[in-house]
Amino acid sequence: MKLSAAEFKQSNNKRLTLLGMSGVGKTHLSKLLSNKDKWYHYSGDYRIGAEYLNKPILDNIKQNIKQDAWLAALLDNDSISIQNHITFDNLSSVSAFLGKVGNPEQGGLPIDEFTHRQALHREAEASTMLDVPKFIKKSGQQGFNHFINDAGGSLCELDDDNVYQTLAKHTLILYIRAGKRNESALVERAQTHPKPLYYQAEFLKTQLSIYLAEQDLTYVAQINPDAFVGWIFPRLLEHRVPKYEAIANQYGYTIDSEDLYQCNNADEVFKLIYGALD
Repeated sequence: MKLSAAEFKQSNNKRLTLLGMSGVGKTHLSKLLSNKDKWYHYSGDYRIGAEYLNKPILDNIKQNIKQDAWLAALLDNDSISIQNHITFDNLSSVSAFLGKVGNPEQGGLPIDEFTHRQALHREAEASTMLDVPKFIKKSGQQGFNHFINDAGGSLCELDDDNVYQTLAKHTLILYIRAGKRNESALVERAQTHPKPLYYQAEFLKTQLSIYLAEQDLTYVAQINPDAFVGWIFPRLLEHRVPKYEAIANQYGYTIDSEDLYQCNNADEVFKLIYGALD
C-alpha cells in the first residue's frame, strides 16, 4: 500500500505491517500506537504457534512424554491431557519446537529433524501472513479502527512475492531498520541468550559447512547448539538486511530503530512514519 503522508494521516482505517528483526522495536511501536487509538494487534508469531504449528507442537510434547512409560500410560488412557498455552507475551512453545541444531546431549536436534521443523515453520509463516486480509475484516467487525501486523523477523526469508504483494495490497509495510548500536545489541543478545531461529535451507547448509570446518568437527551432531546460534547470528543478520531492504524498496517504507526508540507516544511515532512516507 503506497500512500503519501497526507493520505495515511487522513485515513480512518490505518493498516500497518511491521518488518524487521526481533528486537528492533516492532512491539514497542505497537504499544505506543495502542495507547492512543484502538488498534487490532495481529501477532504473526502467535498465529503460527496457536494455529499452524499447534498440532506439531503438541505431538512433539506427547512424543517426549511417552519416553516415560508411566506418563505414556496416563496419556494413552486419557487420564492426562496436553495443551499449548501460547500467548502474545509467551511464545516459548514455538521456540521449543523450532529448537536448535546440534548435539542432542546438549539439547540440540538432529539435522534431519531440525530441517523438517524449519520447513513446517516456513509454511506456517506464509499461511499466517496470507491470513492478514481475513483478520483485517474480522478486526473491523469487532470495532477496531486500525490494524497492525506484527510480523516475525523471518518474514523476509520467505522470498514469496504472493505473500509480499498481499501484505502490500492490504497494509502499509514499514521496515524498522536496525542502526549499528541496535545491531550490536542484537548480536550480543544472541550470544548471551541464544534462542531458536529460522534459516533458509541453503543458507543453513552453507553456514554449517563453514562452522564445521572452522571448529574442526566432522558431524552436525558434534555442534554445541548455543555456540552455533551465537556464531551464526551476525551472518544471519547480514543475510537478512538486503532482503528487508528489497521488500521495503518495492512494497513499503523505512524508518530507523534509533529514531523509533526516541518516540515516547503515538504522535511522535506518526510523525516518524509521515517523514518516511514523504
